[in-house]
This record gives sequence, C-alpha cells and structure tokens, in this order.
Amino acid sequence: MYLSKQLICRNGSTKAKLWTPVAYFAKTLSTERGAQKSLRSVLQSQLDEIRNAGTYKKERIIVSPQATSISVEGSSGKILNFCANNYLGLASNQEVINAGKKALDEYGAGLSSVRFICGTQDIHKQLEKKLSEFHQREDTILYASCFDANAGIFEAVLTPEDAIFSDELNHASIIDGIRLCKAKKARYLHRDMKDLEEKLKSTDARIKMIVTDGVFSMDGNVAPLPEIFDLADKYDALTFVDDCHATGFFGPTGRGTEEFYKMLGRCDIINSTLGKALGGAAGGYTTGPQELIDLLRQKSRPYLFSNSLPPPVVASAKRVIEMLMESNSLTARVQSNTRRFREAMTKAGFTISGMDHPISPVMLGDARLASEFADEMLKRGIYVIGFSYPVVPKGKARIRVQLSAAHTDEEIDRAVAAFVEVGKQLKVIS
Repeated sequence: MYLSKQLICRNGSTKAKLWTPVAYFAKTLSTERGAQKSLRSVLQSQLDEIRNAGTYKKERIIVSPQATSISVEGSSGKILNFCANNYLGLASNQEVINAGKKALDEYGAGLSSVRFICGTQDIHKQLEKKLSEFHQREDTILYASCFDANAGIFEAVLTPEDAIFSDELNHASIIDGIRLCKAKKARYLHRDMKDLEEKLKSTDARIKMIVTDGVFSMDGNVAPLPEIFDLADKYDALTFVDDCHATGFFGPTGRGTEEFYKMLGRCDIINSTLGKALGGAAGGYTTGPQELIDLLRQKSRPYLFSNSLPPPVVASAKRVIEMLMESNSLTARVQSNTRRFREAMTKAGFTISGMDHPISPVMLGDARLASEFADEMLKRGIYVIGFSYPVVPKGKARIRVQLSAAHTDEEIDRAVAAFVEVGKQLKVIS
C-alpha cells in the first residue's frame, strides 16, 4: 500500500492522488521495464567500482553563505573554508550583494529569453563594456558559464582547414569544446615547448591556434606564456588562454596570467569566468577582437540557445569589476596570504605543487589517504577536499588548498597547524 495525498478542490471534490517521493519510487520499481533494470545494474556496478577504489566523491552540505567561515551540515560551530574559488572573498561581500538586490528590484529575476530575441538588457552591455576595459580588449560576449564560452568558440570559428594545439592538462571544458569543432587537433605535452614546436612546424593550416589554461586548476602551475607567444610569432599562430583561475587576483592588478608575465594585451583571445573571483555566482565570457565577438554573437550555439545571465548576477559581477579598477588592495592581500601559507607548509615538510598562486595543492599521492586527511581536517574545523582520479592522475591525489583575500593571518596559521597535526598522525610528515 502506498502513501498518497489527495488534492481537495474548492468545491470539495477530489482530484488525482499525488504520490509521495518514497511511494512513487516504490511504485516505479514494481513496474520497471527490463531496460530500466539493466541500466540500474550497469550504473550500480560503476558506482561500486568508484567506491571500492576510494574515489567516491561525497558532497558536504553548506548551510551558510560562501565565505572563509562557513556552517556545514553535521558539524557544530563555524568551519574555516580553504577550498573555494572565492579568491577575493567577495561572494558574500555586502557591496556586491546590494548591487545584486538592486538589480533584482529594477530588472527582475531573469529574462526568460536568449540574448538575440528579447534577452539583452542595458546592464548586459554595461558589463561587457566593463570587462573589455578591464582586459584592455575591443569587445566581450557573456555566456551562462565559462564552460559554455569554451564550448561555443572553437566550433564557431575553426574549420577543417584549421588546427588547434592544446596542452594535455587543459580543463575539461576546453577539451569538450575542441571536440565539437572540425579543425585538426594536436595535444602537446604539459607546458612542453619543444613538443609544441614540433607539432606547430609539422602542421599545415589556414589558422593555427595554441590553446592553454593560464593557470592549471589542479596543480596551481602557470602556462609559460612568454615562450608560447614566441612560438606563436614564429609559426604565425593565434593564442587562446582560459584565465578562470587568474582573472581578478593574479598579476599586480588582477588582470591575469599575461599581466603576471608583464605582457598585458599580448594574448589574442581570453576566456574567463564570473563564477570565481568576480563575485562567485555564475557566468563566463570571451574577450578579444571585435570581429571575433561579432561572429560569436551570430554563430556560437551556447550563446544563441541559452537564456541570458540573470540581472542580479550581471550587476554583482559589474560591481566587482568596478572595485578592482578602483583599487588593487584585495589582489595584493590574496597574494600575501598565498606566500604565508606556502612558506609555512613547505617549512613543515609538506610538498606544495605549483607556483606562487592561491591554488596550493598539498601532494599526498594515495586517494584513500587524501580522503581520510580531508575528513580529519574537518574534525579540526578546517574545510578542505581530497582530489583523486579521475579529477587528477592516478597516484597524484592531493588536498587542494585555495587562499582568499578574506583569510586572516590567524586563520591561515590555524589551518597550517591542523595540517601539521594531521600530517604527523597519518605519517605524511615526521
């Protein structure tokens, strides 16, 4: 017998029964077709393999705004957060929140439309202009996410006459975007300029495009842009950089990887996100030559077939860009916090991957060890996550720590002390 409820109409009559989720699920199982049962079996087998390998990823439930100090379901008291992409600490900043609230009142919750029909408001154009000014580019096009920006550019621009040269550790969204296009595809060894050059000189193409992350999110290391730009000049290639883990906080004024190398304006095309340092909500964009942006508005499928960014998200990101153009204090703070953490952890005996970047992976190697380490850190009030295969290569599991401008010195020191305590307990350090 199933639990159910009846709709009571105003005239007292009843309508069809509404099954509760548990009852509906039980009823579904009892009438399931053979194909559905087979699917369940196949999927469960895959899930069991993931669990047995120790790489099953559990989602912890946050019951507070995103910040350096958060509340986590099942844990008492506040937890220090060291694994968010909230690099500037602006996800719960009151100025940013107020900008979003004001836009919600003035422009509504959303557009219920794509941009070219009736989904473009003046604030969308204002944000695109601000981003163009920030990056010192001709124009910018907004997407629902940077995943969409990466999915929408290569297919729209490149043909079978063209060729792409992609770093082997590029983000999944770049890989998927490249798969959609019909250009010739070459993958070069991670940050290996000799391998890239061999592939460039052995490929004939109308357009050659070198594609790389600016900062590689799992390792915190940085693409060798000066060498990439030299090869681009030598072999007449375009350069494309995904700067999601650099925009807003990397480089002296937060203008990303090319500014880090003192080469601002050198890259041909930049894709980035609003969902990390620039407010932490959602949204992505492509910025570059006017003709490119014009063409993407005509042909880029994620742009043409996705709803416009909601007004509160647009206004929040616009306020963040304005704050960055007014002062580089937050950028300087996240950089000093990064140095404090990396130096202390290295001194304690941990191996920290990457360069002088807020992504500071604590390398552990073993997947189960990384998961256990993260659980022990949570017991000590520090929120970090263990990363393992398939997110990172087998044998290279790690705790990916991410510093924020909002972290205090005391919070960083507390996190380091917890790492040392757990590291000794699990025999990672002596």
